Amino acid sequence: MGKAALLLRRLREHIQKFQESSSLSQSLGPVVVPKQGWLEQPLDPFNASDRRTFLQRYWVNDQHRTGPNAPVFLHVGGEGSLGPGSVMAGHPAALAPAWGALVISLEHRFYGLSMPAGGLDTAQLCYLSSRHALADVASARQALSRLLNVSASSPWICFGGSYAGSLATWARLKFPHLVFAAVASSAPVRAVVDFSAYNLVVARSLTQVAIGGSQECLGAASAAFAEVERLLRAGQASQAVLREELGACGSLDLTEDQAELLGALQALVGGTVQYNGQAGTPLSVRQLCGLFLGNQGNRSHSTPYHGLRQAVQIVLRSMGQKCLSFSRAETVAHLRNTEPQVSGVGDRQWLYQTCTEFGFYVTCESPQCPFSQLPALPFQLDLCEQVFGLLPASVAQAVTQTNSYYGGQTPGATRVLFVNGDTDPWHVLSVTQNLGPSEPALLIPTASHCFDMAPMRPSDPPSLCLGRQVREKALSIL
Repeated sequence: MGKAALLLRRLREHIQKFQESSSLSQSLGPVVVPKQGWLEQPLDPFNASDRRTFLQRYWVNDQHRTGPNAPVFLHVGGEGSLGPGSVMAGHPAALAPAWGALVISLEHRFYGLSMPAGGLDTAQLCYLSSRHALADVASARQALSRLLNVSASSPWICFGGSYAGSLATWARLKFPHLVFAAVASSAPVRAVVDFSAYNLVVARSLTQVAIGGSQECLGAASAAFAEVERLLRAGQASQAVLREELGACGSLDLTEDQAELLGALQALVGGTVQYNGQAGTPLSVRQLCGLFLGNQGNRSHSTPYHGLRQAVQIVLRSMGQKCLSFSRAETVAHLRNTEPQVSGVGDRQWLYQTCTEFGFYVTCESPQCPFSQLPALPFQLDLCEQVFGLLPASVAQAVTQTNSYYGGQTPGATRVLFVNGDTDPWHVLSVTQNLGPSEPALLIPTASHCFDMAPMRPSDPPSLCLGRQVREKALSIL
């Protein structure tokens, strides 16, 4: 959860807000405002003698509901805030009219406004885990059935994307009597400490001709990073030039800050691949490759490094950031802050979950990786120790336990539809081949992270439109 992960989280939040707002503003007819509600949930659902509770936010869209026996689409929240768009835009909402379904979304504990009292110190964060989140889904399923007059015969189908897609899978796995089926989009169901495969998929995607990539683009990206590293090694004068040209805020004197900068630049390229083609993304792969290769405005004098500089400025401007931040000390201070209102979009909470359950630390140390080998894995694991006092061995053990508890990429849950895009780096931790007749998997060519869940647009690629059709057919026979 260095600068690289923080930048990716900001990018995801930016895209999500853009898609929800644009989808709601483009809706035909009067806008139906969804209902917001609050559930009183046990802070520790595994200890009956602990009476502490917190309020968990949910949203309801009942405009397409055909009656008490109608199916219920439960959009499970992940590591961020959930707004009204969670039940008004995207996959569950788009399916609701055809199914006559009631659409509900449930915000994840410790994110958004579903914040237990007492702040975010480690004594509180021990109640933040995927297991706690699943217990919340189970109790919310029971409580909302009563509150919203849902028939006992109504099937509940969980939807989720990314980490929330894993939760949707695991809700069906652990509570088959409460959850009839699940749709898991881009769900990384296998935890891993060293997620080196992320950048290998990024590299492969940069060569995909169908999305504007090429071998030349990958070579140019590699050359751009090599130039950044050369400037970093060349002394303070070159570092000052680099800082100015990249629009960076801060000094590059410390090795740890140099590693953070290289990680942030990798995240910028990785984020472009991860969210390629989606509404609200600052750059597409085609545009990024154009910058790397000097194809923008026929600038024959342009270099790959110059293209990287342009890409940085476009992304920063799009996300409303004045400069590229890479201070390791600032990162640690930010993540140590236990006040919820200043913890961004749940950065401290998500770091805690990666340190205690999932890992997911993106590295570039294999010979096949085209970017910088920094930041290395020990540098990333050091954040777990600096912020929470958790040693690398503890993180590795937690990841092993997570895979043992949920089954990794063979979870054994029936009636789960796994949907992934082959451009998305996270698909390698998901399920991309059928595990059985009631565990179908759909791998959509050229689709990016959770693209199938995004609001539909006329500009969506044919492979995505076809993928959505196949997904609907598969869902109907689960």
